[in-house]
Amino acid sequence: VGCDRSKNLVDICGEKNFQAFVCDALSVPIRSGSCDACISIAVIHHFSTAERRLATIRELARLLRPGGTALIYVWAMEQEYKNQKSKYLKEKNGSKDKEEEIDTGTAQRPLSDPMPDSSSQDSACSDQPLNDSRDEGCDAKPVADSRLPVHTNRTSFHSQDLLVPWHLKGGTKKKEEGVDTVLLPAGSKESQELGPVFHRYYHVFCEGELEAACRTLDCVRVQKSYYDQGNWCVVLEKL
Repeated sequence: VGCDRSKNLVDICGEKNFQAFVCDALSVPIRSGSCDACISIAVIHHFSTAERRLATIRELARLLRPGGTALIYVWAMEQEYKNQKSKYLKEKNGSKDKEEEIDTGTAQRPLSDPMPDSSSQDSACSDQPLNDSRDEGCDAKPVADSRLPVHTNRTSFHSQDLLVPWHLKGGTKKKEEGVDTVLLPAGSKESQELGPVFHRYYHVFCEGELEAACRTLDCVRVQKSYYDQGNWCVVLEKL
């Protein structure tokens, strides 16, 4: 059973005879302890505070039966790790025949809009206070004012909190022209061909940040933590 914030994406699932419903990741309408396994792919990095990111992990844990497992993927600050560039960076100079599509990596494709404020009403475990300070080993630069930096697609990250351009495909422009060239005057012929560009919020995770958040919950244990193609990943087990 799948769920997503976007009704249009859920409707597509229905057309393909998959079971899916619309919901908020902070309050999933499923009975506590009823799932053998849960996956959260490219969701938690869209929440703008450490408290809300932790609340989504706690909600995943609530759904699991004892012994059940959860897999979480979030975008990594480190898009180059152990001298290896991620697929996200490598695709910058990809096929010139492909129309521009942003975030085509398996777990890096933006899936839904950031969630509105809400809270989990049926928490199955408690958590310790979570410090929202940045990892000391991370190269992220703090945002100097209230304006978030806009990321240049297919490049390394320079801030943990940023906006990523999303190009809604609607024209015939080719990939070599790049997403940064689509910010054209409204109403221009080129703008009409390319379609609108939206900016979506991301919090990219530094090494150890996701695992540390998971360890503040007393009802799960971290089975595994690893890096995969520009993503930080954890496997949790419900105690």
